Amino acid sequence: MAVKSYRELIAWQKGVDLAVAVYQATKCFPREELYGLTSQVRRSAVSVPSNIAEGQGRGTPVDFQRFTRISMGSLQEMETQIIIADKLAFAPHEVLSHLLVDSDEVGRLIRGLERSL
Repeated sequence: MAVKSYRELIAWQKGVDLAVAVYQATKCFPREELYGLTSQVRRSAVSVPSNIAEGQGRGTPVDFQRFTRISMGSLQEMETQIIIADKLAFAPHEVLSHLLVDSDEVGRLIRGLERSL
């Protein structure tokens, strides 16, 4: 059965959940980081499911694959920013560590999606 909507994709669903978790975790980042690392990590997290949706909406497997790769790049960017935030102790280690675990799952789902195209 073909996918009718990006909303059916587990990679997209988990990507949205991850973006929401990033927003929640970054609420406790220092106020002076609002336009720095807080903004960066939020934008890269939102980019993950957004690129999956855009790729699926393009209508061709080639475009969809390209956008899944862009999504993976955004995911790795977000992971890097979370690691930096952890080293700077912007949030509890357990919270940021959990984001990385969730990110690993999203990455596996995106890679599986890309292979299926």
